[in-house]
Amino acid sequence: MSTQITVLALLTGLVTGALFRFLNVPIPAPPELPGIMGIVGIYVGYKLIEHFDVGVDLLEILGV
Repeated sequence: MSTQITVLALLTGLVTGALFRFLNVPIPAPPELPGIMGIVGIYVGYKLIEHFDVGVDLLEILGV
């Protein structure tokens, strides 16, 4: 199931990227490798904190 979702997400991204290029609209993502690596870093950092089960509930602190 996870593989199917990953493949569908990739296909959706490919179609969306192709459509943006076809319509000559700038993509809402960094178009160069350093920007993409930044996004990968955000994801990996999120997963590391989740794995080590540390952090604070900011919404709870703010009373939301």
